Amino acid sequence: MITTPLTAPLFRGAAELEETGRGVRPHRLPAWVRAQFPDPQLLMVQRQPSGVRVAVRTAARTVELVIHPTRVAYRGVDRPRGSVDLVVDGALFASETLDGGDTVEVDLGTGQSELRTGAAYPVAFRGLPEGDKLVELWLPHYESVELAELRTDEPVRPAEPGGPVWLHHGSSISQGSNAATPARIWPAVAARLGGVELRNLGFGGSAMVDQFTARVMRDSPAEFISVKFGINVVNLDAMHLRAFVPAVHGFLDTIRDGHPDTPLVLISPTFCEIHEDTPGPGAFDPDAFGEGRIKFVATGDPADGQRGRLTLRTVRDALSEVAERRTDDANLHYLDGTALYGEKDAAEHPLPDALHPDTDTHRLIAERFAGYAFAPDGPFASRGSAAVQS
Repeated sequence: MITTPLTAPLFRGAAELEETGRGVRPHRLPAWVRAQFPDPQLLMVQRQPSGVRVAVRTAARTVELVIHPTRVAYRGVDRPRGSVDLVVDGALFASETLDGGDTVEVDLGTGQSELRTGAAYPVAFRGLPEGDKLVELWLPHYESVELAELRTDEPVRPAEPGGPVWLHHGSSISQGSNAATPARIWPAVAARLGGVELRNLGFGGSAMVDQFTARVMRDSPAEFISVKFGINVVNLDAMHLRAFVPAVHGFLDTIRDGHPDTPLVLISPTFCEIHEDTPGPGAFDPDAFGEGRIKFVATGDPADGQRGRLTLRTVRDALSEVAERRTDDANLHYLDGTALYGEKDAAEHPLPDALHPDTDTHRLIAERFAGYAFAPDGPFASRGSAAVQS
C-alpha cells in the first residue's frame, strides 16, 4: 500500500489544518476566530468537519483512512456513531461507521463530563471501480477527527476544482443533525444535485449572526452564498427583535464588502412546531431522558412574543422585511424556509427530536433547495453551475 501525506491540497471544505500528535485535524473556522471567541460550543462544532472531505484522483481499488475520532456522548442516551462516506465521481458509493477513538461522556443532569480515550480506527473501502476517478472521503459531520494516514493501492493526486463554490452558513440542521451519514446532510445532497463544490459553515447551536462568521464569508472564495438564520437565535433566546434586525443587515453588509455581486440567498427558518409561536430558550425534555431519547422543548412564554422576544414566525417576517429593504441589491434573494420544510411536511416527516430532521427529510429539503436555487431561472444558475430541473 502507498501512504500519501495528508496535506492541504488534498482537502476541500476546511479553513485550515492543525498538526497534532496524532495527525492533522481539520478546522472549519480559522485560528483567529477560535482565539477571538473560544466559546466551547462553537469550538466543538467547528472541529466537527461537516462538508469537509479528502478529495483525490486515483486509479486505486482500495482506499484506507486511519482516523482518531472524538465524539460527544450523553450518559443514558443511545446516540449513533459518526461515519465516513465514500463518494466516487459524484455518486455515493459506500459508507463505514466509525469505532474507537475518544469519547467525551456528558451527564445532562449535572453538566459534568468525563473523557475516555481509545485507539485510532482504520476506515477501509475496497472494490472501487476500475480506472482513474474522483474519490472523495466525506468526514463525519458530528464527530471531530484527527487523520493519521491515507493509504491506497495506487498513487493519488489532488483533485482539480470540481465546479463553482457554494458557501453556506446555518445552524445544526445545516451541519447535518440527525442525518445518518455526512454525504446525506441536506447541503451535501443539494451540492451534488447542483454540481457545485460545498463549503459548509453550518454550526450546531452557533448560527448567531456573528460578525466573525460574516468576515470569514467575506474573505472566502465563492460563486454562490447562502445564509440561514433564526432557529439558534430563538432557541438560545439570544436576541430581541430590536437587536436581531440590524445584526442581520450588518452580517449581509460584511459579506457584500468582499462579494458585492455574488448571488446570495437569505433563508428563514424551516418549520419547527415548538418554536413557531413560543420563544426560547429551548431545553432538553427531561421525560425523554428516562426513555433513553433526546427531545427538545421550548420554555419561553408565548405572550413574550408581543414584547420583542423572537419566535420563528417573527423571524420569518423580519428576514423578509430585511430583504425587501435592500432594494439596491439585485443579487440578494429571500427564501422562506417553510418552502423547504413546512407545517404540512411535519405530519408526514415529523422531526424525531422535535428540532432536527431525519435523513429522508434532509433529502427532501435538499431537493427543494436545489430545485429552487439551481433551476435554470434560479439565483444560483447564472454562473455556469450544472443546474438541476425544478
